Amino acid sequence: MRFSKTILPNGLRLITVPMPSFESATVMVMVGAGSRYETKKNSGISHFLEHMAFKGTEKRPTALAISSLIDGMGGEFNAFTGKETTGYYIKAAKTNVELCLDVLSDMLQHSKLEQVEIDKEKGVILEEINLYEDTPMRKIGDIYENLLYGNTPLGWDIAGEKDIIKAINRQDFLDYMGSLYSADNMTVVIAGGIDEKEVAKLVEQYFGGMSRFKTPKPLPVKEKQTKPAILIKQKKTEQIHIAMGIRTVPIDSEEKYPLEVLAAILGGGMSSRLFHEIREKRGLAYYVRSSSDHYKDCGSLVTGAGIDPKRVIDAVSVLAEEYSKVKDGTLHITDEELTKSKEYLKGHFVLELEDSRSVAGYYAHQELLEEEQINPDAALAKIDAITKDQVEEMGKKYFKNETLNLALIGDFADRQKLEDIVKLV
Repeated sequence: MRFSKTILPNGLRLITVPMPSFESATVMVMVGAGSRYETKKNSGISHFLEHMAFKGTEKRPTALAISSLIDGMGGEFNAFTGKETTGYYIKAAKTNVELCLDVLSDMLQHSKLEQVEIDKEKGVILEEINLYEDTPMRKIGDIYENLLYGNTPLGWDIAGEKDIIKAINRQDFLDYMGSLYSADNMTVVIAGGIDEKEVAKLVEQYFGGMSRFKTPKPLPVKEKQTKPAILIKQKKTEQIHIAMGIRTVPIDSEEKYPLEVLAAILGGGMSSRLFHEIREKRGLAYYVRSSSDHYKDCGSLVTGAGIDPKRVIDAVSVLAEEYSKVKDGTLHITDEELTKSKEYLKGHFVLELEDSRSVAGYYAHQELLEEEQINPDAALAKIDAITKDQVEEMGKKYFKNETLNLALIGDFADRQKLEDIVKLV
């Protein structure tokens, strides 16, 4: 797989990824704007704006006009908001790339943002927040990052707070877009069965007139942890959900590759160490999984699990015990285990890239968040090259009590018992 990059005069970056065997194509616009760029006064506006982009433009005045157009070409469209980026995309037959560009550029440059529609959408956002609150398996990630990053934009929920959502108005959206939606803070990625020269002309036509201006940088993360930390959110639930992890590295660090392999060894799939120890061997949890996650200036390796409320202490104890082995270099990774974990990562990555939407997202995220663009084959080669020594070194370097964190959501009140066992020995 190869890609080409072009920078328009206004600074907008175009990346084309030809996939000749595809009859479809994905057009994605990603902006370097997310919830970590917000303030207490507009917390949640990044996600709210993602919703409002589909509510009508001067050319297509209603949400129905936009959705009918995309449905009429058999396409799919959606958007997503993270803490560092917001993405908008349409996936359709390759013959409809121009229409996709027309619609997306129209939404990003000429959204009406009518107050009556804003007020109606507030109800949708509030119900989405309720959904997250009622889904502890999803909510635990927010609680864990709140523990890591505290009362800062990176520690806040992407969806925002209800009182702030209720108060947001049209001018808030205009101010937000006017600070972050600059042409040079965006990338357009088109992946699929495309003619690169043709789509480059179309992107210039539809996005070349966007304004360029200086955009703010987010608050940097300041990590000053000195001992294990615990955050408990009390909630009546049938299952306790936990997230236990350690602080690691930013997204540009080469150490992310051995950390990803380590996460796969610990909790990547049903044959992983933690899945076997916690679920198969002891029956303490339903799901157990680990991941290595990264932002521009920080990162974390974390394990999540859904646990029998009566056996929380047992499960956390096992998790702390396995983490301690990582810390001491006594995990004793076998050659077979190392190979299996690398193949697990590579296999999932390759399967994702069979979809042009995932390909577009891969290149867009790299362009906005990383210093270097690398093709998937190069990323696979980096995973392949990881050795046992490198993986074990990551454990010794980062698995420390002063980087250890445990978040919990559920009906659990005995904090002291957790404090006694949440430590690496």
